[in-house]
Amino acid sequence: MEIPAQRPKPSDGIDSGSEDRLTDLPEDLRLRILANTRDVAVAARTSVLSSRWRRLWRLLPGLIFPFPSDPHRVHLALQSHEAPALRLLEAGVLDGTPDSVAPWLLIVAPRLTGRLSLTSRAAENGSAEDMADERGAFELPCCQNAVSIRLELGPLGVSMPPLGVFTRLNDLSLVRVQLHGPCMLGDLVSSPRCPVLRKLIIKHSSGLGNLAIHSDSLLGICLKDVHLHPADALGPGHVTIESKSLLQMGLTSVHSLQQLTVTAPALDFFYVDSCFADYRAGASRHNQPVANIYAPRLKSLYWHDAYDPSSTQFANIENLETLGAYLFRVYGRDDYAPNNYLLRLLKRFQLFLNIRLMLTYIPDITDGQFLIEDIARLPNITRMSLDICPLGHSVGASVFHLLRMSTGLKTLWITLVATTSDPEVQTVCPSGCGCDHPSNWKTEELALNLLEEVEIHELRGTEHEAALIKRLFDWATVLKKMTVTFQRSVNESEAKEFFQMLQSFSRPEICMKGPCFA
Repeated sequence: MEIPAQRPKPSDGIDSGSEDRLTDLPEDLRLRILANTRDVAVAARTSVLSSRWRRLWRLLPGLIFPFPSDPHRVHLALQSHEAPALRLLEAGVLDGTPDSVAPWLLIVAPRLTGRLSLTSRAAENGSAEDMADERGAFELPCCQNAVSIRLELGPLGVSMPPLGVFTRLNDLSLVRVQLHGPCMLGDLVSSPRCPVLRKLIIKHSSGLGNLAIHSDSLLGICLKDVHLHPADALGPGHVTIESKSLLQMGLTSVHSLQQLTVTAPALDFFYVDSCFADYRAGASRHNQPVANIYAPRLKSLYWHDAYDPSSTQFANIENLETLGAYLFRVYGRDDYAPNNYLLRLLKRFQLFLNIRLMLTYIPDITDGQFLIEDIARLPNITRMSLDICPLGHSVGASVFHLLRMSTGLKTLWITLVATTSDPEVQTVCPSGCGCDHPSNWKTEELALNLLEEVEIHELRGTEHEAALIKRLFDWATVLKKMTVTFQRSVNESEAKEFFQMLQSFSRPEICMKGPCFA
């Protein structure tokens, strides 16, 4: 008979006066534990555990002050911090002012070797720009060894340092920033002061002045919803980009832009959307915006904006593969300006492989002309992406018109953009609507002998959609795969029933994927 071993009493083999195992951990592991709290205040409270935890938080290589932190408490913590270098400072402060933020940024600047992220928000409501004027601005100190800086300041204004070199900075993001001061942002982000900057993002900001960037390191630039406020004698609204390394660039809603100059021999992707709004609204030709683009390696161009070949010049753009153009109104009057922008672009760029268009319908097309017939030819494209806002109408006639000019197509992607949430806008076309005309798309044969893949997204399960998809099966004789997704407003049973109907049109060799929900 075996006698079970006796369990030791809790005190057996244990010195009741010794440190607990957590405290006995090496210092680097204890620092890692503190770092995982992701809150300086929480890390500091571990000082009560034992003498070995006391003051340990002061050696943390990264400090995180979650929103809403008191900027004065951030200052006190940084004054107590003892680590010689900071790999991370992340602070979200409430009601920051220049006097409460600037002092501790001066403490951080010489020690920062990694990422700085500063977010400031106000408790009260009001225009961020007006509040920034009231609160004034602080000067961002030169963080010589910072690798990444992200500022989201809301009502807190900021000025760029007039001197100093950001020797290691490769990522700069300015979000909801009101820029002040004599130093132009372009001076700061150009190569002499940011020699290794790779990515520049500016969103929802103002006070840029005339932006002129000369960089040998930038790979990507994104400007979105920014306001150009003239600050020198060069005239209003100038953006000048000169870079040998730039690969991607996007401009969206750059307000008051009058002159755009881009010299980027390595540029691969270029996106412009709603930057020349004044001209679209009918500005005089005297104030017509001017754009000069030199990008001989450009492969993807998305130009969702005003275009006039007399004022917008694309020099040596001979390698274009993808063209994305401004929205095109399918029915209406022939003086609709965006339609003319697309037609001019198609005349300028006659060789490319892929096209992306946005087609829009108006609620009542009774007196409208079938404008898509103005697109008389397309290059020998292999991929077509159509974003269509049908407002309940049939899109078969317009899709057919484009497809019969694209018999070399291999991939077709159609997204039926969700209709407006405005209850006053109809989403079902009225009885007798002429959206099915010209009706030749219902009977005429079309040989899409290379089309292998079709994707149709945001379906609503309408008769118009079913009719178009049935014709696609007829036209695409070598189709291998079709994928369909539905709008979330369509319930699951309806989607399955519609998908089963589509399968009845299909052929055994076609792989049908669905129903999925977008």
